[in-house]
Amino acid sequence: MDLRETVDRNNLPKHIAVIMDGNGRWAKQRGGIRIFGHKNAITAVRETVEAAADLGVEYLTLYAFSTENWSRPESEVSALMQLLVTSIRKEASSLNKNNIRLQTIGNTESLPKSCQRELMEAMELTKGNTRMTLVLALSYSGRWDLTHAMRKISAKVEQGELSSDDINESVVANHLATAGMPEPELLIRTSGEMRISNFLLWQLAYTELYITELLWPDFRKQHLYEAIIAYQRRERRFGKTSEQLIK
Repeated sequence: MDLRETVDRNNLPKHIAVIMDGNGRWAKQRGGIRIFGHKNAITAVRETVEAAADLGVEYLTLYAFSTENWSRPESEVSALMQLLVTSIRKEASSLNKNNIRLQTIGNTESLPKSCQRELMEAMELTKGNTRMTLVLALSYSGRWDLTHAMRKISAKVEQGELSSDDINESVVANHLATAGMPEPELLIRTSGEMRISNFLLWQLAYTELYITELLWPDFRKQHLYEAIIAYQRRERRFGKTSEQLIK
């Protein structure tokens, strides 16, 4: 069966977020070091981006590197940063050709200058594209995002630009790294881990979670279709009852 044809194009999540987990375990199962898994994950990223854009998903956010990942062995972090630079350089023209815009969220100033430079060039190259927005979460965590937002809001209160009485959910959302983006309706996590790992803590309040035992390097287009189909079978109530939704 062609799963792509069973996806309801009228009920697509506008924003899909992905925790790409399992690269290290994938490599270990094959007797390789962790970076071997990260390198083989590039195909999964490419297929997921292509499939999401083809279906009509508006935003795809990939959790590529968390603030906690900086505590990993220096050799792995260094190899990851080099892989990131190489991958962005190789994929930027393909993203542009396919009308996909690249954006980032996170403390990107903490990334090596070479990474920052490649990101800026790729984002500048693709800034006018409209088919889909690919968001890379780099040096990102939900707690960092909320703390950063609180600092920006506090500064505005101190400067008299904002009253503390005016702070509401909308104000907070508008100061997060994802300001201007719809909140994710679907979160996919590979490797079977049952947690969100400090990812988009505010934004995932009513997101549907889809957990698969598959390790990220093995993730392909049909697996994205499976996740979306599972999402489309669910009833999203947002605190209401089923009967209220029918009225």
